[in-house]
Amino acid sequence: MLKDMFEELSEGVFRRRFPFLRSNIGVVIGEDGVLLIDSRESREAAEELAGELRTLTPKPVRWVVNTHWHWDHVFGNAAFPDAVVWGHRTCRRMLLDHPVQHREDARKWMPEDRWGEIDRVEIVPPARTFEALAAVDVGGRQVEAAYHGRGHTDGDILIHCGEVTFMGDLVEEGEPPKMGDSYPFDWPATLTVALPTLRPTVVPGHGGLLTPAAVEESQNLMEQVAEWLREVLHEGRPAAEAVRAGPLPEAELRKALARATA
Repeated sequence: MLKDMFEELSEGVFRRRFPFLRSNIGVVIGEDGVLLIDSRESREAAEELAGELRTLTPKPVRWVVNTHWHWDHVFGNAAFPDAVVWGHRTCRRMLLDHPVQHREDARKWMPEDRWGEIDRVEIVPPARTFEALAAVDVGGRQVEAAYHGRGHTDGDILIHCGEVTFMGDLVEEGEPPKMGDSYPFDWPATLTVALPTLRPTVVPGHGGLLTPAAVEESQNLMEQVAEWLREVLHEGRPAAEAVRAGPLPEAELRKALARATA
């Protein structure tokens, strides 16, 4: 049954995991409606999600919260025209200012037979934004959003509800962190500040569930990346040699180097 695809993690708080990019979508059901955490990679994908939701609850989607501005988390926003879209103020700015870049990034990851979905996307940025903290009352449940600093992007937020924290791509499960739009010297501190706020169950943007202890391991890894960058950039260690023995796969370390020197 489709209903079984939604994993209840806390009362009224669900995760729906999709095979494409191992993506996680959050669902919070309150007395007044449904809040979605991220909206998938296209309008068609989001409409599929909307159909599945009707097997879980008859309540309408009234809110969407974007964890950050990457296309695979926001390109489905337009499928929920009656919902208020929330996100960090940087998320809104990036979606408004760089539409061509987002479509180009999507084509790098989407199978070619799905490029039409990218062409048809209406990019809908968050209408409600915040700088540090925000809260949405969905009726009987409070959903809290927080920005602790730059990391995977400059607009990553955490979303807390019940016993669950949704972290977007600030953490990865089963994959190395993606450094292409990152702030590698800021990322460790952002996770350090976030750690005390985490609920017992942590949902990354992609992959399996995590614990706060696993997030602490991710924080330690990002500290290692930052230290590696300092060695390469400030101590004259040859980059070509260093990337072969660094704390991340070579391709991600090259991206981290590029971001650290941008």
